[in-house]
Amino acid sequence: MKGSADGGGCFPTGRHYPGIAHLLRVDVAGLVAEHSSDGRWLDLPIVSIDTETTGRDPDTDRIVEVACVQYRGGTILEARSWLVNPGRPIPREAFDVHGIGDDTVAGQPPFAAVAAEVLAVCGDAIPLAYNAEFDRRFLRSELDRLSVSVPDAALARAGVDWLDPLVWARELQANERSRALGDVCGRLGIALEQAHRATCDAEAALRVLLAFAHDSRVPERYGALVQEQRRLARLQDERSRFWRSRS
Repeated sequence: MKGSADGGGCFPTGRHYPGIAHLLRVDVAGLVAEHSSDGRWLDLPIVSIDTETTGRDPDTDRIVEVACVQYRGGTILEARSWLVNPGRPIPREAFDVHGIGDDTVAGQPPFAAVAAEVLAVCGDAIPLAYNAEFDRRFLRSELDRLSVSVPDAALARAGVDWLDPLVWARELQANERSRALGDVCGRLGIALEQAHRATCDAEAALRVLLAFAHDSRVPERYGALVQEQRRLARLQDERSRFWRSRS
């Protein structure tokens, strides 16, 4: 349904007529199809994902570690992680970030060997990641390189929006100088014992969004959360482009 206060959509006044509001359905793009737009997102299955890589370019760099932290209905159920041999040397600058070196991954399988297991663990859970576009692009590039079929999973679907606590940190902690995951965790009292290792970052990112759920500006319903996150991300991108153009 499309409608607006300027009179667009089904109703000339832009208002809902009494008695028929229950017949209206708002279709929200970007949702995992298995879950209702009206469901409380805190009650739905979520998988928080983090990747560590050889660099920042998903077209040329590769994943060296991936973690999936499963959540549902107020409980963190399980954390899984996989070390991955990227098939190339790990640059010093990447090692300095995550501490994963060539010796660490020497006996580990390539991503192709663990891809099916990763996707099976994620299943139809709603994907979440801090600065989600980074992890999404790396996983998409790795999956595109595969020559074998893998299980369907929500995180691999092109039209699904990932939940991104960074978008909410930029909004809810707008007056803070840094929205790096470690700094956001510190302000919220969330422990981050080993930053830049996939399992610790994935769990911390999940806990950040759960903490933000107590803020009245964060919608309770899954569809509304995705819509509002998309709106905020668009505004943040516009502000970023504006300030870059002036520098």
